[in-house]
Amino acid sequence: MTLFPSSTQDIPPVGGVPRHIAIIMDGNGRWAKKRFMPRVAGHRRGVETVREIIGACVERGVAYLTLFAFSSENWRRPKEEVNFLMQLFLRALEEEVAKLHENGIRFRIIGDLSRFDPQIVSLIQRGEALTAANARLTLTIAANYGGRWDILQAIEKMLAVRPDKRAGFTEQDLATHLALDYGPEPDLFIRTGGEQRISNFLLWQLAYSEFYFTDTLWPEFDAASLDLAIESYRRRERRFGRTSEQLQARSALALPEDAIPPVATRENA
Repeated sequence: MTLFPSSTQDIPPVGGVPRHIAIIMDGNGRWAKKRFMPRVAGHRRGVETVREIIGACVERGVAYLTLFAFSSENWRRPKEEVNFLMQLFLRALEEEVAKLHENGIRFRIIGDLSRFDPQIVSLIQRGEALTAANARLTLTIAANYGGRWDILQAIEKMLAVRPDKRAGFTEQDLATHLALDYGPEPDLFIRTGGEQRISNFLLWQLAYSEFYFTDTLWPEFDAASLDLAIESYRRRERRFGRTSEQLQARSALALPEDAIPPVATRENA
């Protein structure tokens, strides 16, 4: 069962640094095109940005980082590009997972693995097992992932657990079976590359996330860019359907130690 509060049912803890950041890494191909390079060169450069942002998140105290690497719709791209992305994914699994482990980072993959080569699936499973006990940062890569797929597969699992039940399910019943059930909902969602949509990414989990869109292309997104996003996040007042007055009153209450930490406005966080 998920141990994290739902943003539509309760008020999750809020701090000055997002506990969970989710990113759509957009703009690799355009970055390469601007430099008269093949699109694949942009994807290769994007891997370097991933390394930098992982390190920046660790330094800033972010606990969960989820990156959208390959959507269930990306199979529609040119065959040559898809093949390159699969090879890039394979090399990253071979070369990067051990480094993640050395740095105390837990590695997870969410998505439908059925379309991946068995070698890739094996490397994913080995990487997840190797890093399972690490707690410095949980890095999740969404690969062949779609938000609608996630909800549908969660429904199937929920019904399989209770085949006798036909009604009366709760959010908690479903959330337990979502691909990202091991982490809190994202506090901050970032999309690079100038587009302003979520593209079937974490449809359930982004219900009350703060959104940050930037024209910066992913290969150019660095630690300073991340700081701008976090600073924007700090200026938000996260109300979760409440009013400012309700949040202020809640913050003033002396809650018992075992209660969910009171929410504060960004100015007071």
